[in-house]
Amino acid sequence: MATKTVPHLTLNNGASIPQLGFGTLHVPPDRTPSPANTARTAEIVGLALELGYRHIDTAQMYGNERGVGQGIAASGIPREQLFVTSKLGNGNHHPDDVRRSFDETMQKLGLENLDLFLIHWPLPTLYDGDYVSTWKAMVKLLDDGRLRSVGVSSFQPNHLD
Repeated sequence: MATKTVPHLTLNNGASIPQLGFGTLHVPPDRTPSPANTARTAEIVGLALELGYRHIDTAQMYGNERGVGQGIAASGIPREQLFVTSKLGNGNHHPDDVRRSFDETMQKLGLENLDLFLIHWPLPTLYDGDYVSTWKAMVKLLDDGRLRSVGVSSFQPNHLD
């Protein structure tokens, strides 16, 4: 796969995202952030990048952000040539937890900035809140320049309405 042949989409804020990305949901299959799984994840992400992928998708719930970051770092590909997405874990939806968990994601990935951070699932009942307050807390993350775009994942039209 040549990176030149992967079409890009333009997000609402003007950011360009490769339409095809490498998802890491089952890398590793048991979501345990052990040293062995971290090394395996780094290896697999490195292979995906070697094959031409430039969009890497991970999530706090996958337990593999550290390995994803190591794979990116070892690839030698300039950061500006990559698009990295992660997702807010279900247990971190409370607005007071959003910044802390984003900081943890950044530390695990070892990146200075993240291209896209998504609310993974619309589950406000976990904290007797609503995803609007979670969304507003995520939008505030844009202010310090470490995050380029925010969005949602696994939402249905009724959630967005």
